[in-house]
Amino acid sequence: MAIANKKIIALVHHDFEDLELWYPIYRCREAGAVVHLVGEKAGEQYIGKYGVPAVADFAYSNIDTADYDGILVPGGWAPDKIRRFPDVLTMVQQLHANKKVIGQICHAGWVLVSAKILKGVKVTSTPGIKDDMENAGAIWIDEPAIADGHIVSAQRPPDLPVYMKLYLQAFGE
Repeated sequence: MAIANKKIIALVHHDFEDLELWYPIYRCREAGAVVHLVGEKAGEQYIGKYGVPAVADFAYSNIDTADYDGILVPGGWAPDKIRRFPDVLTMVQQLHANKKVIGQICHAGWVLVSAKILKGVKVTSTPGIKDDMENAGAIWIDEPAIADGHIVSAQRPPDLPVYMKLYLQAFGE
């Protein structure tokens, strides 16, 4: 599988949507990828909306995007916190510039909005941030999940299976 031995960043902060963080991580790991949880502080435990913990392997400030092939941004309320870190925005911009695979679901679109990488990109998200996505120049489509080149997006937890199929395919067959 094309994702075997790829390295992927999974962003984390408090109040992440539990399924939107862990389901993609497990799917990528099952496919042979190495996934690192990356938070504000390495070694810090973050708690999801429903109480599931996640411990960051690395801090946002310690990531060299040249070492990675993709990124996963979970939804929940975490994206509103995550997008406030300049290191995260730089990380997303660098990955985008190098056409690395970027996955976002639900409210995670806020991170891509703040990174200013959505102009002309077809995306979806929770309908609650549709206006934010469109105001950032995205072409918002009401579909469970969409892939536009290296950017893969989905609306909500029930869409995780189709989202992850598209995300894994974005690495090439």
